[in-house]
Amino acid sequence: MKLIYTDSLVVGAGLAGLRVAIASKERGLDTVVLSLIPAKRSHSAAAQGGMQASLGNTIKGMGDDEDVHFQDTVKGSDWGCDQDVARMFAHCAPKAVRELTNWGVPWTRVTKGPRQVVVNAEKVTIEEAEEAHGLINARDFGGTKKWRTCYTADGTGHSLLYAVDNKAISLGIPVHERVEALSIIHDGKRCQGVVARCLITGELRAYIAKSTTIATGGYGRIYEVSTNAIICEGIGQALALETGVAKLGNMEAVQFHPTAIVPVGILTTEGCRGDGGLLRDKDGHRFMPDYEPEKKELASRDVVSRRMTEHMRKGKGVDSPYGPHLWLDITLLGRKHVETNLREVKEICENFLGIDPAKDWIPVRPTQHYSMGGIRTDKTGQNPQLKGLFSVGEAACWDMHGFNRLGGNSLAETVVGGMIIGKYVADFCQENSLEIDTGLAESFVEKLGSEIDELIDGDGTESPFALRKEMERVMMDYVGIFRNGPELEKAVTELQALLKRSRNIGLKCKKRHANPELVEALRVKRMLKVALTVACGAAARTESRGAHAREDFPQRNDKDWLNRTLASWPDEHALSPELSYEQLDVMKMELPPGYRGYGINNAIAHPDTEKREHEITEILSQLGDDADRHQRQHALMPFEVPESLMPKNERLCDTLDRPTPPVVGEESVGEQAL
Repeated sequence: MKLIYTDSLVVGAGLAGLRVAIASKERGLDTVVLSLIPAKRSHSAAAQGGMQASLGNTIKGMGDDEDVHFQDTVKGSDWGCDQDVARMFAHCAPKAVRELTNWGVPWTRVTKGPRQVVVNAEKVTIEEAEEAHGLINARDFGGTKKWRTCYTADGTGHSLLYAVDNKAISLGIPVHERVEALSIIHDGKRCQGVVARCLITGELRAYIAKSTTIATGGYGRIYEVSTNAIICEGIGQALALETGVAKLGNMEAVQFHPTAIVPVGILTTEGCRGDGGLLRDKDGHRFMPDYEPEKKELASRDVVSRRMTEHMRKGKGVDSPYGPHLWLDITLLGRKHVETNLREVKEICENFLGIDPAKDWIPVRPTQHYSMGGIRTDKTGQNPQLKGLFSVGEAACWDMHGFNRLGGNSLAETVVGGMIIGKYVADFCQENSLEIDTGLAESFVEKLGSEIDELIDGDGTESPFALRKEMERVMMDYVGIFRNGPELEKAVTELQALLKRSRNIGLKCKKRHANPELVEALRVKRMLKVALTVACGAAARTESRGAHAREDFPQRNDKDWLNRTLASWPDEHALSPELSYEQLDVMKMELPPGYRGYGINNAIAHPDTEKREHEITEILSQLGDDADRHQRQHALMPFEVPESLMPKNERLCDTLDRPTPPVVGEESVGEQAL
């Protein structure tokens, strides 16, 4: 048995994982990162449109601050998020953007004077302040009141990943590539590391560490069509689930992105619509204003995906060999804009569709895109059930997204969450010791070795590839954008049958080293458990909230369902997870549940909502008119981040001698206060 010791172990070399590793290394801790692939090929590179941070540099961002970003995030989550975490995130996002600048990210910058933009299908001229010249620019994104999505053309994730990975290289952080973690070493109370398999040699290794951070991304590849990279298979979530101790949170919260190209499902960024692109049906009609007259194409992405699906159900989709689709029209932006700010979209369209998006409409339809659920953590990123186990980014349910994520908030979460949680991971390593039990590590290595032996030497008959294909079909057909009881029950039944069959997998290729069939066999059994947590959670949640849309329960039910789903796996023989629920406390919320701003307001109110609104009014009245926004916010819901991140953010609008444009949108009691 090969043992490798370190202080801080990070599983996953995307933006979130690398940022945690950097925080550990900067504290002088030995740090090791495990990755399926070279770090610069991680799925973070696929993020196109940008990351949200309330810099307020552009004229369309004037008046933006942490309060507005926080409100957008809470509303975007459909009041399913942890508002403390949303506050921590909104406060630190500007700091993360500026840090990334110092690390070499070439942000698109503001040019002073007039410039032409497209707003609501019309070309308008806006005037950028002379003082803003050279500062970081921002574009519009769905579900936001201000233009705050910082970007580098439409290759933001690529730029960020290269800069952050280069920073990790400069610190000498080792990344063990082509290594897959397959089980967590633990004693039921304390995580001690992972057992990993080298994908080249087949060697099993035990990585022992004071802290283990899972940063393996989402679980989109349990679906048949996804914008996710093929490595986003939910294995990190499965490792936590298979401990039988650690719990997953909100696994039924799965987001579909409105504009993936047909048929391959590759993403075209929300920046297309943020920059002024339109959605059209088979008649060329711009249909989103018919459904959402205020936000139109820039409604929150779960809303746009549902509206598109509804429109296609009415027979307004474009017929194709791959099923109906709609059109994304960015031709009105002009060739210069497309080739400058949407160049990746242009290349994708040319290479995969053979069209020129500067003059041709793009065939799109909603496709699985993001996982709001993940390994449940507290505010520091640590799993409450298993000490020493941390998670960050899309692998985690930290929980700043609740039941729907705003565009631009995921790329931001990777580096902001990594910045915050990385400091807590370093604190944990410095403040806690680990009594290493090599016998415990050896038992986990032997267990995994036995699983591999059984697959290679056993007489199973099931194909891992066939099982996976069936799982993907079930998830796509029955656990999609719109859900209902009978289909969800069918999904659970069929997934359980597949899980049973997965215990009889047989391999045609008997190699123990580089063997794709063995890799698939090890993964599919774990992926099926993840899929069951999604389907079972969705079947149990009899309401509609954010991206979880039940046709048989169309109302958001704060009275009965203002909670977070927790899922654990009872034992290795079980066929379904155990579900429990974590209540969200309205009386501690800075922004009590209210109208999200889309469609009709049919939510069933929580009994404490009105009480909390009155309490907020009383708290603010006692502060008086002299209190600034920071004092009012602190009085309503104090929050903490590591001390070095606590200082206030500075903005251009704080120094310009001009009135700031009002925030557009309906105000609630909490918003009036802030």
